Amino acid sequence: MADPKHLDLIAERVERLLLRHEELQRTNALLLDQVASLKNERDSLRSRLNAARARIDALLDRLPADADFMPKDTE
Repeated sequence: MADPKHLDLIAERVERLLLRHEELQRTNALLLDQVASLKNERDSLRSRLNAARARIDALLDRLPADADFMPKDTE
């Protein structure tokens, strides 16, 4: 028959492992939420960047084609 002291040590270790497992599951869930939030923020920033690029392209298209608007070098 197994030593009761040895069984108690094993039971204690199993309890600690179960607690650690639960803690890791909670941490993982929080990290998954954070990843989802960061992905949403990234997508929003990417959309804003694309909109800003489109506005800049539209402004560039409105500029005159000739170079008369450019300042000439003074010598």
